[in-house]
Amino acid sequence: GNEAEHTPSEEESDEPVEDIQPKKKNIKQQRQGVSAEVYGEFNKKEDYVAKVIKKSPETMKKLSDRLLQAFMFTALNPNEFKIVLDAIEEISGKAGDVIIKEGDQGDCMYVLESGSLDCTKVFSGNKEPTFLKEYVPGEGFGELALLYNAPRAATITAKSDYLIYKLDRDTFNNIVKDAAAKKREKYDNFLNTVPILKNMDPYERSKLGDAVEEQTFKKDEFI
Repeated sequence: GNEAEHTPSEEESDEPVEDIQPKKKNIKQQRQGVSAEVYGEFNKKEDYVAKVIKKSPETMKKLSDRLLQAFMFTALNPNEFKIVLDAIEEISGKAGDVIIKEGDQGDCMYVLESGSLDCTKVFSGNKEPTFLKEYVPGEGFGELALLYNAPRAATITAKSDYLIYKLDRDTFNNIVKDAAAKKREKYDNFLNTVPILKNMDPYERSKLGDAVEEQTFKKDEFI
């Protein structure tokens, strides 16, 4: 496959920074500081210049409908959502393409529009990859490494011809990251309270969080 074309590289420094300021009375600012420490360097919105990739009205409508099926975009306000729609790039490819490779760094995330993709991971002590799941249209992937500033946790390989939407890291960090982080944190905190899941690999637990979220939205319950 054309891994060079489709494989992102991602990572930012994400070492916790000790809070040396004595007392912060503004709780909102305090929480923002914690969020920045946990999820990496926070790119200030005033320094961010949104990219615009021209698309037809038909493509924008199709893209909008698709993005609203992926959890991290549902909490954006209309202006933020428009920025994301403008910034997204369409990428097509063929069966066998490696879109994301485990261990690589990355600089983007994706949403699948058409086709199917396999997600595999080589677990400690194993030489061969373990099949984790199949991605189907409407699912987003690749955001974990952007959220946690870590190497790609798994490999994503195309099973068929496909069309995916690619969102760059700058747009993700400035527009989508906070909403995605809050939802991830909510589900991860919940799953952490289940004793049998406490020692689960963070990637596995996050995918379980996706499953919880998916079932939640299917029931039209927003938690």
